[in-house]
Amino acid sequence: MPTSARAAVAGACLIGLSLASTTAQATPGGPGVSGRVLAQRTVGDTDYVLREITIPPGQATGWHYHDGTLYAFVKQGTLSHFDASCASDGVYKEGGFLKEPSGADHVHMGENRGATDVVLEVLYVLPHGAPFSRDAASPGCELP
Repeated sequence: MPTSARAAVAGACLIGLSLASTTAQATPGGPGVSGRVLAQRTVGDTDYVLREITIPPGQATGWHYHDGTLYAFVKQGTLSHFDASCASDGVYKEGGFLKEPSGADHVHMGENRGATDVVLEVLYVLPHGAPFSRDAASPGCELP
């Protein structure tokens, strides 16, 4: 990831941490996957939500997409990420960053193939009132 993109993600996360913390609806994850809102702010027609997502070993987020862009920092563990063709589009280790683009044409899934929890700090940049994610049908392919 280019240095400027890392700086933007880090800056967005720091801004998110400074926002007042509130509760928000949880999007169901796979078995054992949990999320908690750390901060949330609405500016104009955009919701900025900072969440911590935990994915236990052997678990996955399930196939989904987002109505807005997400920026994630891998706080702990290693996340394996797959696109709708079941191809790996990245393996993100502790300290790494990833970006998930918006839209139903960007269906994806995150999976923890390691022995410890994956913990992500995720900044959601969503249209006001949009859910954290939308479930998507399995593409019917086999993960590598």
